[in-house]
Amino acid sequence: MAQTDEFGEELADFVRRVAELKAARSVPADDLPTVLDAAIFELDHVAGQLWPWYESLSSTGPSGVASVDRQEQQLLKALFQRVPVPVALVDRETVVRRLNFAATSFTGVRAGYATGRPLTGFLAHADRAAFRSQAAAVARGDGDRSLTVHLQQQPAVPVRATLTALRPSGEPRTAVLVVLQPADSRVPSPERVPGPVPTLTETTRHAALMDLVDAMTTALLSGPVGDPSGVLERAAGVLHGRFADWVVADVAGAARLSRTTVLAPTDSVEGARGVAAQDPAACPLVVEAARGGSTALPVRPEDPDAFGRDTSGAPILVRANVTSLLCVPLTTAPGPVQGVLTLFRSGARRAFSMAEAQAMDMMSRHLALAMSAPDMP
Repeated sequence: MAQTDEFGEELADFVRRVAELKAARSVPADDLPTVLDAAIFELDHVAGQLWPWYESLSSTGPSGVASVDRQEQQLLKALFQRVPVPVALVDRETVVRRLNFAATSFTGVRAGYATGRPLTGFLAHADRAAFRSQAAAVARGDGDRSLTVHLQQQPAVPVRATLTALRPSGEPRTAVLVVLQPADSRVPSPERVPGPVPTLTETTRHAALMDLVDAMTTALLSGPVGDPSGVLERAAGVLHGRFADWVVADVAGAARLSRTTVLAPTDSVEGARGVAAQDPAACPLVVEAARGGSTALPVRPEDPDAFGRDTSGAPILVRANVTSLLCVPLTTAPGPVQGVLTLFRSGARRAFSMAEAQAMDMMSRHLALAMSAPDMP
């Protein structure tokens, strides 16, 4: 049993590292070979150590008992996946281990994407702390719990989450089984839930990106260059609405960053004033982009303070209901960072994709060239 527990912990560590590698796909293209080397190392680790270890554990014990156990586990897995109620299996830190078919339709999150990520990342910011606390209480044996939460993509719909402790066979730690149900209505059909898979075809999305790049190029060529604030203002006008709900532009001066442009949805005028009055030095994502010159692409950002707080003390990401963001440094490597452009998407809008991040990276270099070019008479 000790060897089985040790193998389980090693496998859990491997799953966490794989999740980190998935998140690292947003690094610049020049840094991708490092990520690829790490992925190959992890594959070698599985083939050379974890798989032989698993075969050794599988071969121990009476073969008949092992065969019955495997059949029982397969049956339980099938029941878990096919039960018509949204169910998730998480650990005491709310990290998702399994998500059944009904839960993927209900939450609009693919099981492969959710696995290894905290379930709280798919909830509204205001509900995350309470859910973590209740999950930890259930895991340590304080009894079943139930609370009302809200999915980040559907903040107006209350969801009843019921948590109960579960000890998976052969595992040393207690897991938490989470059952999700609408608090005041039936389970919505997949057609009513905005899923992560867009309805447009890949060709249509590519054409939309090309139209955006064309509009950005036109805006840069049709106006004066060499004026960083003016260039960013024209670029923000192109991106606002059609590509992002919020556009925040910061220019790197001789001593510090300065905020020049903030474009927000029409119903967020007060929030826009708070963001405009914010010191960019108080935004960790902006500071990191300005120092390191690397793009950040967090989906459902876990840290509510990643973009700092407004003048009222409220986290900007929470107030703007940000579900996805792009923080792009404006630089013509190996030159200095001339500014930082941050884009928010909020509510049920589809998260930024890798293709969109790559297109924005290309446009950021064009912006940097226009900002640094000498103004022609």
